[in-house]
Amino acid sequence: MTWSTRQLAELAGTTLKTVRHYHKLGLLEEPERAPSGYKRYDVQHLVRLMGIRRLTDLGVPLSDIPTVAAAGARSTEILRALDAELAANIERQQHMRRQLAAILQDGASLDLPADFGAAAATLPRAQQDLLVAYSSVLTPTAMSVIRDQYTHPRDEVAEEFEHLAADAPEDVRRRLAAHLAAEVRAQWADHSFITDLDAASRRNGKLTRSVVTQALITFYNEAQLDVLRHLHALLEQEEADRGADGDGRDGKGEQDHSGDPDPHRVTPGATG
Repeated sequence: MTWSTRQLAELAGTTLKTVRHYHKLGLLEEPERAPSGYKRYDVQHLVRLMGIRRLTDLGVPLSDIPTVAAAGARSTEILRALDAELAANIERQQHMRRQLAAILQDGASLDLPADFGAAAATLPRAQQDLLVAYSSVLTPTAMSVIRDQYTHPRDEVAEEFEHLAADAPEDVRRRLAAHLAAEVRAQWADHSFITDLDAASRRNGKLTRSVVTQALITFYNEAQLDVLRHLHALLEQEEADRGADGDGRDGKGEQDHSGDPDPHRVTPGATG
């Protein structure tokens, strides 16, 4: 009692093409042929084919099947490595499901970086794009600081800055800068590393500054950029005044940024 290739494939729940592929790889021995030239498979071929199918269903690569089938020490190593890979894939998929749940249930925006949730979903599109750009260069810790800013209700001034018109008058710009300066000082007190963009970055300094600079110029209008310039000037003046008072911060120590040409050094997202 023997079977044709097609019958063998049907018994094993696979295809004729797959059986021929296994022959080509040397995983399945060629059977004897009948006088007519047709292959004649027996139960040993069926058992072997079922074993190959079992291992492929478990995710074992075809190239590792002979080693795993031999059931030696190397076989155990391969299976343990496969198990670790599957565990990592499961964790990645669970993480993806949590993000999808936030999008579907909490109204989180698809445009925002992962883990921002619904907190920043109501931001103007330009602000959301700004956060996406920052996520390409800032460390997870720095992004978490920015994210935490959006977990609390934004005050009226922050909302005003986010929706500030490009032709906003000078007095409005200066008022916003003065208010935001207090917020930035509080951030510095809680997260000292954000006074240094290099410390908050996971890329080299030049690349990080190019991303942040282009993002600010692209996604903020002229009035918002002017607010940041005023904000930078206020903070620099405060540091200079403290240095002049002889408190050890004379523009040469750790907190000196007077030579920094970037007004956004106060930390990306400080205006949130």
